Amino acid sequence: MIKIKSEQYYIQPHTAIKNLSTYEDFGLSEKVLEEQLEDTRKKLGELQDTLYAHGKYAVLVCLQGMDTAGKDSLVREVFKDFNARGVVVHSFKVPTELERKHDYLWRHYIALPARGKFGVFNRTHYENVLVTRVHPGYILGEYLPNVKSVKDIDDAFWENRFEQINAFEKIISQNGTIIFKFFLNLSKEEQKNRLLRRLEKREKHWKFSPDDLKERELWEAYQACYEDAVNRTSKPHAPWYNIPADNKPAARLLVASILLTVLQAYTDIKEPDLDPDVKAKIDEYKEQLEHE
Repeated sequence: MIKIKSEQYYIQPHTAIKNLSTYEDFGLSEKVLEEQLEDTRKKLGELQDTLYAHGKYAVLVCLQGMDTAGKDSLVREVFKDFNARGVVVHSFKVPTELERKHDYLWRHYIALPARGKFGVFNRTHYENVLVTRVHPGYILGEYLPNVKSVKDIDDAFWENRFEQINAFEKIISQNGTIIFKFFLNLSKEEQKNRLLRRLEKREKHWKFSPDDLKERELWEAYQACYEDAVNRTSKPHAPWYNIPADNKPAARLLVASILLTVLQAYTDIKEPDLDPDVKAKIDEYKEQLEHE
């Protein structure tokens, strides 16, 4: 079993995305990577049971990355051995009319996991400083009182939004939510290959949209926004991890391993002891059942 040091993938302040790796295989074959993932996710599933019984922490897993970065398949493979009641996945799309009647963080706040559970945000509150920053016109749909036109969406606007996101994460962290933020770092060449596969394989046609190509043309703008976002918001209580995403099996193993390593360090997460009176009568209860 490979030993992964989570801090090795932690995104430090003043990090240039172009200097981060997009490919990893740990020197292992795809088969071995999948076998190690299977072992790791089983341990994660067992840990989730303990987390639920303990009942004092929630875990929020945030996944961000360019189109085709592998978010959906990562969720499927990493959390496969969880109790279905122990993990809730939210995939945030274009805000609904109801959601636009609230502040942009509202729909994320109400989707947070309860204590004892894992919550996965497949695309996250960071869309509000990524997609909207590349397409500032989208902000006009939020009906903000001080934004009359795109000209009002200046550097101060984004500075305030980053402060709000940092405050949001600090509040939930201080109240028992353990936060993981994974940047699935995909190369432009690999995205091209994955888009081509969607066009070449009939069963994958449904995943393709012409808008994918329009967004691809804005690759550099997105990279600049990602770099700014992760640098401004990677904090000890809410760290960003760089996940090389060109190799899906390795990316899945890396995410699962970081989750397991960090959570195992919480030595207070353990099953509660039985009430002493109940514990003292266990043999009596067993005998009662056996002699029904």
